Amino acid sequence: MIGVNKTGNESRSALSNDDNGAVEIAGAGPAGLAAAITLARAGRSVIVHEARAEVGYRFKRDLQGLENWSTRQDALAVLQELGITTGFKRVPCRRGTAFDAWDVPYAIQSGEPLFYLVERGSGPDTLDTALLQQARDLGVAVHFKSPLRHARGQAILATGPKAADAIAVGYHFDTPMPDGFWAICDDSLAPKGYAYLLVMGGKGTVKSCMFTDFKNEARYVERTVDAFQRLVGMWMVNPTPHGGVGNFRIPGTALSGTHPVIGEQAGFQDTLWGFGMREAITSGVLAARSLLHGGDYDRLWRESLGRPMAAAMVNRALYSLLGNRGYRWCMRRQENHLDAREFLHRRYRPTLTRRLLVPLARLHFRSQRRDESCNHVDCSCIWCRHGRELHT
Repeated sequence: MIGVNKTGNESRSALSNDDNGAVEIAGAGPAGLAAAITLARAGRSVIVHEARAEVGYRFKRDLQGLENWSTRQDALAVLQELGITTGFKRVPCRRGTAFDAWDVPYAIQSGEPLFYLVERGSGPDTLDTALLQQARDLGVAVHFKSPLRHARGQAILATGPKAADAIAVGYHFDTPMPDGFWAICDDSLAPKGYAYLLVMGGKGTVKSCMFTDFKNEARYVERTVDAFQRLVGMWMVNPTPHGGVGNFRIPGTALSGTHPVIGEQAGFQDTLWGFGMREAITSGVLAARSLLHGGDYDRLWRESLGRPMAAAMVNRALYSLLGNRGYRWCMRRQENHLDAREFLHRRYRPTLTRRLLVPLARLHFRSQRRDESCNHVDCSCIWCRHGRELHT
């Protein structure tokens, strides 16, 4: 176990021999900032390099879910134990509605929050801004418009997804609608994925999260908007188009050379639904701890993230085979279960059956990423395609 003192700071008793030099972090997303916060708590000097002009740049004002079903312990309590701030605006989501391809509604209910609705981007109440403020309060230097070209010493890489295994495309908008969440499982709206509508504090996000047929994204988005307007009376004011990508994989190693790779750059994301903030933050903390204590980062992330990610990959492989009738069967089964959080928690447990299915799931779901052999932080490619030969 890694020592944490009563103030939440990492123990300094096992710092590496290189503890006098600044640790450089490439990327100021949740993963990179979580790593910076953990290192700074232990007294290390940290410099974060962010290529974009502001924190959370690619998310703008996106509404997302901080999932709360993968562990028994509440997600906010987990963050607090990791020493990560929870000082961002959030709405606990316990009740929502899902629809099948025949417009039949299914209640989603849980005693504890199924997830926490949060805002991303550079606004005053966002998760990204809260993490940035915590890092700066601890003395972390964060440089924007400053891509990391070469690491002079210890470094952590957190530069985001490197391929598109799924895309979520739609709109941000203002709305008089009450806070809430709605989903539709219908391949004609979101092939092998789901469409969703999130509303918090007068802001909304509506998207089609699709896992295939990306070239027809405009058609799916149009259908998604029409469906939510028809089913729940979605009201969009000042809609702005927005899209994002997800890259999911369980890496053979999450090291690039000697540098830990964290968050979406490593592929740490829920393969079934695309949630990834908890995995990103956890991997950042673990990478920082591996530098502080000379630990094996690959062992740390496998122990903490490996089994849930493997279960999610099995879930993704099974979900992609269901089709609309299968989605309907799942929603009926979930509705008959008394608690949606418990229902999902059971689907993420690393049971013997799921472990046996992992090799088949790996064959069925292949990440689009092709840069696993790259081990140079100063590679000239944005999404490296060189391979091992050109880097030797």
